[in-house]
Amino acid sequence: MKARIHVTLKNGVLDPQGKAIETALHGLGFGEAGNVRQGKVIELDLKGVADKAAAEARVKEMCAKLLANPVIEDYSVELAG
Repeated sequence: MKARIHVTLKNGVLDPQGKAIETALHGLGFGEAGNVRQGKVIELDLKGVADKAAAEARVKEMCAKLLANPVIEDYSVELAG
């Protein structure tokens, strides 16, 4: 089974990388871009886990322990296969 995890900063958390991207886009002539927020996508294979509920629980445990900082980040999980 494959998992895709989307990690983003929570609303209200300062996003300096997003602001830098927005400034760069404006400098390149894309003035319509606003409120840019950036995040990360993590993809992984779950070996030996066939049950979707167990897979989701396992990935959420990974997020809580390493992949996301629950104080300042939100995450969502997509499972396939």
